[in-house]
Amino acid sequence: MTSTTSHEPATKKLTVLAVALIVAFVMAPAVMARNAATTDLGGQTRLIAAFRSAFIAYWGSGEGRFDSGLQRVVDYWFRYHAAKALFAGALVVVLVALGVLIWRTFLRAGGLRAAALAAGGVLATALAVVSLAAVMANIHGLAAPFGSLLPMLFGAPSASGGPLADTLAQVRQQLADGQNSPALAVITDDYVKFHAVMAVEGSIVVLVLVVLSVGLWRGFMRTDRAERRTRRLLAAYGVFVPLLALALAVVVVANATTAAHPLPGLEGFFASGW
Repeated sequence: MTSTTSHEPATKKLTVLAVALIVAFVMAPAVMARNAATTDLGGQTRLIAAFRSAFIAYWGSGEGRFDSGLQRVVDYWFRYHAAKALFAGALVVVLVALGVLIWRTFLRAGGLRAAALAAGGVLATALAVVSLAAVMANIHGLAAPFGSLLPMLFGAPSASGGPLADTLAQVRQQLADGQNSPALAVITDDYVKFHAVMAVEGSIVVLVLVVLSVGLWRGFMRTDRAERRTRRLLAAYGVFVPLLALALAVVVVANATTAAHPLPGLEGFFASGW
């Protein structure tokens, strides 16, 4: 059996596993996060309605500590992000392994098969990047579940009238006046934590990508010039990975700045939504 065909069983298994994880990432977290106290939070519309109602009551209480109504929503959202992060992390591992196998096979293939493998390698890479972004998003959602729920105060269903609009107006007024009620202090703390975690985890990923870039270019320099396809592949990833690191570095700086100076961002958030 050739080295090209020897990868096929593993490639097929990893492809099936990747598809299964994608389906699980979409379908399973809501089920896994639910318990006896949160059976009514399964749908997005019901979750939004429950959070808005709980937020109005929480703000009106003037307390910093969550009441039972808000706590159950926050706990549900924590478990939801934990499940999402788990599936997304597993998907990154599977897609990286799948991509490596596809590209190894590509280096020894020819004709239409090589073109198909190249398309598969690019797709695996793109999905791995998206999955990595999902891991990061769910980790900072996991770290600050209340903060990640706040965008649900805006958008559809309409939040332009009624008790919610009055509550949001009070939040905006306190921010404008420089007040710091217990509830607003909790909102600010979670808002800062949300962005700070993103800045930290983004910095770690940027560092990993920089190390990977160095490894790719070292591999390129050490590869014999006769192995043109291998050198082109290493060069392509040697350009792509630093660009990805640069884009993420911009996100890191933006989140670090927001965490260090939260008031302008928080005012803008409550003025117009996420």
